[in-house]
Amino acid sequence: MDFELDDDHRMLQQQIRDFALKEIAKGAAERDRQESASDEYRSQLAQMGLFGIAIPEEFGGAGMGTIASSIAVEEVSKACAGTGVLLSAHQSLCVDPIMTFGTTEQKSKYLPRLACGKLIGCLSLTEPGSGSDAGAATCRAEFKDDGWHITGTKIFVTNGQEAGVMVLLAVTDPDKPKRRLSAFIVDKPTPGLRIGKLEKKLGIRCSSTAEFVFEDCVVPKDALLGERGRGLRVALTTLNGGRIGIAAQALGIAQACLYEATKYSKTRVQFNQPISRFQAIQNKLADMAVGIEAARVLIYRAAWLKDHGGDYVQAAAMAKLFASETCSRAANHAIQVFGGYGYCNDYPVERFLRDAKITELYEGTSEIHRIVIARGLV
Repeated sequence: MDFELDDDHRMLQQQIRDFALKEIAKGAAERDRQESASDEYRSQLAQMGLFGIAIPEEFGGAGMGTIASSIAVEEVSKACAGTGVLLSAHQSLCVDPIMTFGTTEQKSKYLPRLACGKLIGCLSLTEPGSGSDAGAATCRAEFKDDGWHITGTKIFVTNGQEAGVMVLLAVTDPDKPKRRLSAFIVDKPTPGLRIGKLEKKLGIRCSSTAEFVFEDCVVPKDALLGERGRGLRVALTTLNGGRIGIAAQALGIAQACLYEATKYSKTRVQFNQPISRFQAIQNKLADMAVGIEAARVLIYRAAWLKDHGGDYVQAAAMAKLFASETCSRAANHAIQVFGGYGYCNDYPVERFLRDAKITELYEGTSEIHRIVIARGLV
């Protein structure tokens, strides 16, 4: 059993860590305040090759797989959680389903542009009436002579504003309970598709979260991704992989919490000594460190199983559940270490706390993950 990263992964980790500290971290607070990221900033991410890490070399990517993409999301999320989820959603929620279910023509059309960052990808799944129950979607796609006519509304689309292409889930066969949904690749912009609302959020503010409104939006016949009526399979497979990415995001935030809390505890003096000497503070730092190391093992195991064709469904659920709850605990501990200063935006830990909460909600809530894990047991 080998717990060491190989040379390629270590080199990748160091390159991204250096880039994140130098280029991503310095603007994180400002991007949070502005609730956006510039095109120039995304161009920097593309130049680093961050959008194509797991895309096969034949399509212009690095071909390094899920472990590598997890490392990238983890390191970037230490510096800026909003940027971390931009990368995670692009890779796991758009690139992965196209790689897994796409035809040769679809892969050739989209993957090279997704790899170089000319296209940002997203997943359009959630609706006002269907969140955890993805199968209850009502957005319709009707097959006609000129293509698929899509009508309906999708919400909570991560990367919705920046995306140039999406994987969309829509109802094609409403009378077939087990085969209601189909998946599609939809370009953006497309006539009949518009952004209805951009959400104002507690955290990950530089990452856009959009509402999509489809009003008789017509897409080509060959936009179908996978088999007709097998959209739920596409959605669940995609979410299983996405959980690894969000777990990596949570791990990065937790590490940022530990770093800032440790640094502050060694400089903050009370009762004539640094507060790092007090056992109450040491206990918080120790608990954060243990949680982080345990989360990392769960995440890398799930990523390894995915890369090697193993059954990673339960492993991904465990990783995401544990990492997200570890992240929230770490953020709360960090605030407590900082005391009143932690509640002010002069220090980054209040942003970490706001960013942490979403990791327990998207790609399946903690409650859903406990159901997934329990079903695997019983």
